[in-house]
Amino acid sequence: MGWNQQPSARNITTQTIVYDATVAITNPFGPQIKQIRLAANSACHYRVYDVGSTSAATTADPFLPANFLEYVTVTPGQKIAAIKAATGGLVTATAGTLWVTEIN
Repeated sequence: MGWNQQPSARNITTQTIVYDATVAITNPFGPQIKQIRLAANSACHYRVYDVGSTSAATTADPFLPANFLEYVTVTPGQKIAAIKAATGGLVTATAGTLWVTEIN
């Protein structure tokens, strides 16, 4: 396998988040979901959270570069929020879309 590749898995559903300021997905992850795949068209930060806890992503949360895949372990019923990356260094803050694919 190449760098940052995941073994074959079944894609269950994909949700999108169009972000600028912090925004969260509407639907929680399914009851059998233990992992998600993230891809974004601009650099962003994301926060996986339990329903009822803080849902606002901040620039202190994990960073996801543009056009890069990230696999994240989650708990069924959790949600995710995203915010555009902060400007600094080599990153430019740009609104974008985050694709969140539940995999099983």
